Amino acid sequence: MLRDCDLSEISDGKRYQLTDMVKADCDGCKGCSDCCHGMGNSVILDPLDFYRISSRLGLRFEALLGDKLELNIVDGVILPNLRMADNEDEACAFLDAEGRCSIHSDRPGICRIFPLGRVYEEGSFSYILQTHECKKANKSKVKVGKWIDTPDIKRNQSFIQDWHDFLKDVQAELLMRGEDTYIKKITMQILQCFYVEPYMQDADFYQQFYKRLEQMKRMIFG
Repeated sequence: MLRDCDLSEISDGKRYQLTDMVKADCDGCKGCSDCCHGMGNSVILDPLDFYRISSRLGLRFEALLGDKLELNIVDGVILPNLRMADNEDEACAFLDAEGRCSIHSDRPGICRIFPLGRVYEEGSFSYILQTHECKKANKSKVKVGKWIDTPDIKRNQSFIQDWHDFLKDVQAELLMRGEDTYIKKITMQILQCFYVEPYMQDADFYQQFYKRLEQMKRMIFG
């Protein structure tokens, strides 16, 4: 999701890499789940996020849509996001009765890095500490890579950048074409290719993703 804002207003002004220490550790949150409420449609799922959740629950896209996930247009492309409850509580659909995340080890990347955020600049990205997002006081310093807690993290970083670049290129292509029929066709094919079409659970996710990515690039950009 593209955001046009002054980073000095939302962060401590620093850029962080995986080996840097950042004051983000909430010590297990200890009963706090404020960041899992009222998030609207902001917790957008990339293909790996969806793969992790669907694999954990053994459910396909259609079974998750409506109850746990919903669709929204993000920078011109239809993408899934975590669904919040339709009540005053507005809790994430994956919170359990005790207010804890029921898919914590497979939580989406946006949840995984919180209260950090990503900033994309000149073909790469770094992390920022969002200073107004987490209400927990007295957070401890932790290495960024440890906080993100993602297996094969270098490979994961490449995937995140490549997915971001693909969506950015798609957005530019759709703006240039400006044809409603074409835009609908492409956005639906992206949704089908990266989310609806099942992934093989006994095969490497990244290999499957890049095969699909190349197929979509050939179809859209020639």
